[in-house]
Amino acid sequence: MDIPKQKLAVAVMVINPENKLLLVKAHGRGWEFPGGYVETGEPIKEAAIREVKEESGIEIELTRLCGIEQDLARSTCVFLFQGKPVSGELACSYEHLDVGYFSVEEAMRNIKLQVFKQRVIRCLQQDSQPFVIEL
Repeated sequence: MDIPKQKLAVAVMVINPENKLLLVKAHGRGWEFPGGYVETGEPIKEAAIREVKEESGIEIELTRLCGIEQDLARSTCVFLFQGKPVSGELACSYEHLDVGYFSVEEAMRNIKLQVFKQRVIRCLQQDSQPFVIEL
């Protein structure tokens, strides 16, 4: 019997004191929450903190788990967290075209992919969390 292989990823909805969302602009995908794959042997929460720092220059503290999205076609589970900035300055990584904080309305206008718009909505709806979604 083959043991199934699932990739683990993280994405973080970082909300600053002005209630704005941190977004990064990726090649091809456009604006989205910072995130990426969990490395072998790396704790999931540490991966979330690391990815935000690498992609935006911002050090964060995780405040809660919002939920999990399972992408069945890609065999990937994305753990979605909420976090708050604790230090650092915005800095665009080599992986991205831009980085910034946006109001929820601005974020929804800027995000082009429907799956990422739905992610914002799910992460903001605290009364239905934690969620587990199959895509």
